[in-house]
Amino acid sequence: MPLPLFPLHSVLFPGGLLPLRIFEARYLDMVRDCLRDDSGFGICLIESGDEVGPAPRIYRFGTMVRIVDWDRRADGLLGIVVQGEQRLHVLDYAPAPNGLLRAEVALLPSEAAVPMPADQLTLSELLRRMLDQLGPPFSTLEGHYEDAVWVGARLTELLPLQPAAKQHLYELKDPLLRLDELRTALRRGLA
Repeated sequence: MPLPLFPLHSVLFPGGLLPLRIFEARYLDMVRDCLRDDSGFGICLIESGDEVGPAPRIYRFGTMVRIVDWDRRADGLLGIVVQGEQRLHVLDYAPAPNGLLRAEVALLPSEAAVPMPADQLTLSELLRRMLDQLGPPFSTLEGHYEDAVWVGARLTELLPLQPAAKQHLYELKDPLLRLDELRTALRRGLA
């Protein structure tokens, strides 16, 4: 399916929230179109390049998102909050004349919920405290602290890991392995 892409230095899983500042004309147009058509766009991690300027090279796995809130920020820029809906695989992409990346994507199946192992429940508690401290919009998420998929996704999004490490965790197909790697990173001081 065709989908506009917003390449970022962030990784977002289905179910996650991400506030964004929109200031480039190509993304203002994309947001306008998405709001008008009640459609989504894709977020993919930048492999090389920048968020502004020429089209960067991106990782091929990302997330289709929808705009769930928007407002005019104090600095005059448009602020939006997007929520991840579904994993995607970018089959092909190219910049449009306005610089917006347009892609052909395949939507991937959702990860089925997996119960949190008893020895990983400290990660659920850590996440609960993090979301409470972050406040809105993150504290408004419906918590699924008993689901290893949800806990691993939110921790990957929020912990200060290197973007490539986050992408690695995103692409793991085993949510329990994702939790193990997150716990190892925490024990090593997120090295």
